[in-house]
Amino acid sequence: MSLLFKRSGILTTLQDLGRYGYQRFGINPTGAMDTTAARIANLLVSNDENEPVIEMHFPAPEIIFQRDVIASIAGAEMSATLNGDTLDNWSTFFGREGDTLRFEGKKLGNRAYLAIHGGLRVAKWLGSSSTNLAARAGGFHGRGIRSGDILDTIDTALDNRLLGRRAAQSLIPLYRPFPTVRVIRGAEFDLMDEQSKIKFETLDFAISNDSNRMGFRLAGDALDLVRKCELLSSAVSYGTIQLLPNGQMIVLMAAHQTTGGYPRIAHVISRDLPLVGQLGPGDRVGFHVVDIAHAEDLAVEFEREMSMFRVAAFGGKRW
Repeated sequence: MSLLFKRSGILTTLQDLGRYGYQRFGINPTGAMDTTAARIANLLVSNDENEPVIEMHFPAPEIIFQRDVIASIAGAEMSATLNGDTLDNWSTFFGREGDTLRFEGKKLGNRAYLAIHGGLRVAKWLGSSSTNLAARAGGFHGRGIRSGDILDTIDTALDNRLLGRRAAQSLIPLYRPFPTVRVIRGAEFDLMDEQSKIKFETLDFAISNDSNRMGFRLAGDALDLVRKCELLSSAVSYGTIQLLPNGQMIVLMAAHQTTGGYPRIAHVISRDLPLVGQLGPGDRVGFHVVDIAHAEDLAVEFEREMSMFRVAAFGGKRW
């Protein structure tokens, strides 16, 4: 009982919410670039939020279902079709044995997530199913999916009450190719001169081609420090914005390193990480500084909504 990848797509991997607790050993967390979409995809089909999902970029894979499944798609809008019939994003669908799932064109965002009711049969490495490409561990043999690969699913009774489910609009991130994302000041924010602080909040910056799951390098007006200084390597996280010696910035992403020695001038708040996680080369981003209390209020409000969504998901309700 499995999924056959007739075409692999570009960088198709298995991801969950990340591999945490091992950063002190230098093992980066990896995980989904857009954890909100991954969580919602799983909850739509009544999976645990941390079940592995298939993270896809465009051109996306072509998948043949080798068993009947109930599945969901969330994240980037890539014009999904099943045997040529259009599928809605952020909702569930029924795939029969022999059906073919395709993605015809990218409309908005850069990463879509496919969840299968019951889950995928994937071995864990250090407590997580996420693919760590650098370590060649986790996920599907520690690598991206290739054409011809067969991915096993977990046998489970199909529950037709899952069909017709759709995520609440208030939970769906407002993806766009030029977002202004909210950040809190980093430990080294005040090492920038006053003009650079103004530039940081008023200008926009392009995602360069030299970007990947470890970090998005930004291109724009150079930012300057008050004085040159050397820093000890310090802890970093998904969303940390570092200022490089050339005055350009890098936003650390899901597969970021565990420590860094460049000034940490800001951190993207958790509520806006999906907006950054859906960007790609050529997109642009701006920043707006908020205080920690506001960032926490936004996080609590979102998690409250997700809790209600979770209750509905496991209560078997039809939405």
